[in-house]
Amino acid sequence: MVEVKHISYAYQNGRGKVLENVSFSLEPRQCLAILGNNGAGKSTLLKCIDRILPTKGASVTVDGKEAFAMSNREMAQQVAFVPQHTAALHMTVFDAVLLGRKPYIKWDATREDRRIAAQTIRQMGLENDSLRNVSELSGGEAQKVMLARALAQQPRLLLLDEPTSDLDPRNQHEVMQTVRKIAQEHDICVMTVLHDLNLAIRYCDRFLFLKDAGVYACGGREVMTPENIEAVYEMHVHLETYMGIPVIIPFPDV
Repeated sequence: MVEVKHISYAYQNGRGKVLENVSFSLEPRQCLAILGNNGAGKSTLLKCIDRILPTKGASVTVDGKEAFAMSNREMAQQVAFVPQHTAALHMTVFDAVLLGRKPYIKWDATREDRRIAAQTIRQMGLENDSLRNVSELSGGEAQKVMLARALAQQPRLLLLDEPTSDLDPRNQHEVMQTVRKIAQEHDICVMTVLHDLNLAIRYCDRFLFLKDAGVYACGGREVMTPENIEAVYEMHVHLETYMGIPVIIPFPDV
């Protein structure tokens, strides 16, 4: 279980507080979509949870352990973060994914580390690219490599900042299907920033709406309502079901 309590953050540029007293919890096997307009603090929230940005008086517990009190090594074993944009890596796909095992490696990668890296590459559909240089891949392919590296860490909490932003529609769905499957099979918690509401409602179990620096709504499918969506995004929507699949239809000009 992951519990986030009282996260607040303000940039030192006069913008005021980006986040104020944000609290929520997540059970293993659940995928949480973090939703809100640009500038709502979605990416900032992930960076605070991962200790990239400092926050005072907050608490993040992973399976009962206080993340803010962990060593860097233990933190990397518990929490994996995939940012929206990463620098190009001049190494093979296999070696890049094997880097995800770094928190567990003492002297050199073991046979088990290499097995986990290879298994993760297969899960992400990258086996045909395992010997290619990451710097030669498309943006979408490189994004899948970064996700594979994070999964190779075998974390208890996986943080994803817009994991589908550089992917074509087919790969968007494949990545979200894979993330949900791994969360369920390995009992991990996933928090992901998404702009596509239809990906969120189709593949996520929990939803956190951010507005005015705080939590506007948080919960299961019951909070994914036209009323909440309209209040947060200031846009009229309809929520329909087609062939058993929930579909959000926007009407931005209404």
